[in-house]
Amino acid sequence: MSTAHASIDDRNLRTGGLALLGALAMLGLGYAAVPLYDLFCRVTGFGGTTQVATEAEASSAASAGISKEISIRFDASTARDVPWAFRPAQATDTVRIGQRDLASYVARNDGSVPITGTATFNVEPAQAGKYFHKIQCFCFTQQTLQPGQEVNMPVLYYVDPAILEDEFMADVEQITLSYTFHRAKEPVSTALDRSN
Repeated sequence: MSTAHASIDDRNLRTGGLALLGALAMLGLGYAAVPLYDLFCRVTGFGGTTQVATEAEASSAASAGISKEISIRFDASTARDVPWAFRPAQATDTVRIGQRDLASYVARNDGSVPITGTATFNVEPAQAGKYFHKIQCFCFTQQTLQPGQEVNMPVLYYVDPAILEDEFMADVEQITLSYTFHRAKEPVSTALDRSN
């Protein structure tokens, strides 16, 4: 009788231990989900997530010598708690695929206090995200604007020539680059404080 009771206690202890390990594993996956999803989006361009490119990668794309062009439309918005006027300097541009191009956005703080913002971004159609490469962008860092301050915010980018090999992109004539500024929850001390 005591041997059977000990055997049941061992099984219960083993089952409890496995349940605890399972719960800890799910908790760990819950914490890892956001960074893993972010990594997935950046690698695949999922959901219109753009890519970050180096100067060497941009030079390599430019050396492909592609003559085909594509239209880029620029879009800008702000969250409700960001009293900024934010707009693209020009609504559209036509660029050669593989060639660097410079776009500019204009932001003005219409509020009465300094505000630090961070920009989220994506492109449409979503499948274009893996071909839209940014070399330099104001969206890489937080931006702090003083009351009444207006600044130009540049984006240096190119469209990867690999877009021409993607059958799902064959009919795409325009890519829309969208930014939305949100108030930074905790401004980073190294945030760019623009004074011009």
